[in-house]
Amino acid sequence: MKTGRTWWRPDGFLVYAVAYLVFIYLPVLFLPLFSFNNSKYIAFPLKGFTLKWYQQMLNSPSMLEALMNSIKVGLIVALLSTILGLMAAKAVTRYRLPGRGPVISFIMVPLVIPEIILAISLLILISQADIPLSLWTVGFSHLLLCTPFAMLVLVSRMEGFDRSLEEAALDLGENSWMTFWRVTFPIVLPGIVASMLLTFTISFDEFVLAFFLTSTDATLPIYIWSSLRFPTKIPAVLALGASIFVISFFVVSFAEWLRRRGVKMEATSRI
Repeated sequence: MKTGRTWWRPDGFLVYAVAYLVFIYLPVLFLPLFSFNNSKYIAFPLKGFTLKWYQQMLNSPSMLEALMNSIKVGLIVALLSTILGLMAAKAVTRYRLPGRGPVISFIMVPLVIPEIILAISLLILISQADIPLSLWTVGFSHLLLCTPFAMLVLVSRMEGFDRSLEEAALDLGENSWMTFWRVTFPIVLPGIVASMLLTFTISFDEFVLAFFLTSTDATLPIYIWSSLRFPTKIPAVLALGASIFVISFFVVSFAEWLRRRGVKMEATSRI
């Protein structure tokens, strides 16, 4: 019989997971820290607490305009890419399409092409078509990039629920369209929300395509890149980054709550 105190020994995988999370997220936590620092230089020790960088952020029309440009492009791209991804996911999971493998591979091509190659190719194509560079060309390029991500998310969701629910609705007299809206859509709604969040984030953060295909209307990554040459603008950028970080935290938390709610609803419907 063993006696004495039992010491807790951490599992190796747990230690690795904690170290990985610290390595990934600790640098991000410096954003809100330095956004309150009363110094325009990003360095320790901190000089004091201040909110003037947030005031400077709110009083910067060019920064707010770039932020709104990124939000507008991101929302439109998230909506359109999710719609296209949903239709593609339904097609490949519910129907026996001829050439299904090559079609899926063709849709996924933007995921494996380096973004700079894709950007140069689109720039040449748009220039040959005499289309002026604008936020529309940026949005089109982001749509090509985000649609495969949306399709991957929604394919996994479409394959994750019982198809007999759709068959039962069809047997009860519903047509394909109403079956989709009354049965399929509520079940895949968490996947749709996840797809929109993912594609919005990809479009919001994308730099290379926007750098090649934008004109005078800069997106937020382009504005941040151009601001790095001016040290006086960096603290306001840190304040904006901290604000985006906090908002993103709550958005992701809401999305996770919605996903768990969808899983519970699906489990209840099976019972």
